[in-house]
Amino acid sequence: MSDRSFLDWPFFETRHRELAEALEAWCAASLPVDHADVDAACRGLVAALGAGGWLRPTGAGAGERLDVRTLCLLRETLARHDALADFALAMQGLGMGAVSLFGTEAQRAWLERTRAGTAIAAFALTEPGAGSDVAQTATRAERVAGGWRLTGEKTYISNGGIADVHVLIARTGEAPGARGLSAFLVPADVAGLTVVERIAVMAPHPLAHLRLEGVFLPESALIGEAGAGFKVAMSVLDVFRPTVGAAALGMARRALDEALARARRPRAGGGTLADHQIVQGHLADMALKVDAAALLVYRAAWTRDAGAARVTREAAMAKLYATEAAQEVIDMAVQLHGGDGVRVGSAVEALYREIRALRIYEGASDVQRVVIARSVLS
Repeated sequence: MSDRSFLDWPFFETRHRELAEALEAWCAASLPVDHADVDAACRGLVAALGAGGWLRPTGAGAGERLDVRTLCLLRETLARHDALADFALAMQGLGMGAVSLFGTEAQRAWLERTRAGTAIAAFALTEPGAGSDVAQTATRAERVAGGWRLTGEKTYISNGGIADVHVLIARTGEAPGARGLSAFLVPADVAGLTVVERIAVMAPHPLAHLRLEGVFLPESALIGEAGAGFKVAMSVLDVFRPTVGAAALGMARRALDEALARARRPRAGGGTLADHQIVQGHLADMALKVDAAALLVYRAAWTRDAGAARVTREAAMAKLYATEAAQEVIDMAVQLHGGDGVRVGSAVEALYREIRALRIYEGASDVQRVVIARSVLS
């Protein structure tokens, strides 16, 4: 059992502690799942998470607020048990984040489906020529009679190929750069939207390159105001970047647990790895990084839940530190396992592959450094 003493920190309320304990029991009974068919696994996980009620916090209906501490606890716990389960839950929230924050009553009909696990969501932001720099978005949305016509490409879209609905950022041209973007709700079955390529990555997840060729959307597909797409996207990332840190934290906790178990195991010649001071030093560093990451993640989540309009700096710090620290913790866990650490199928080998992408998506680590530096300089 992982260290749960952090739940006594003042960041949390009784309801958070109760949720964490209930989810821990659900995970022990339900995870991990078979990853052999990643599409089927994700569909099954969304359905199971929805049936269990765990997807309700991923969206906010009219008059509700997203509770970021709850989202972080969900992601940390799921990631510790099964990274694909974390992915399945996270994308329901990230995919519908814009609707939670800015959607109309009609658009929230999709939100209710994703919260129930009966529809799968995606967030279509990244493009071949516009990764972390959203201002370089080239996909265009032009006003036509009755709505909008969209043309362009999106790539590395999580849940691409299995999603039922996408929130997509496109250039509508109200002003140059970031000020000329808008957000749209795009059903997967709309005419002109195609999957160009399914993308295979080192830790398998549903990913795809999408193409939009003259996709028509009614005026009601616009989320928020025209020209406010950058604000929409950044507001969503303010909420969900700390949760990426939480997922990394869950993976780091699992790596520390595995390393502790390995270090305590009796050796053929007598004694244990934990008898060696150098190993104790490594374990101390790992525990320190885990706790420091947790403090930054839950500070950002608590700050947002306490009513802060923006938590850009706190969110960037949480994501940057937690993902980088988790990479280091997992790497040391692999090292302490020796040859078994790189053996395919071992827990730490899987974590080693899973953690790497978290330092890239939703703003790469160097982008987070720029965000933090601008905040400090301002």
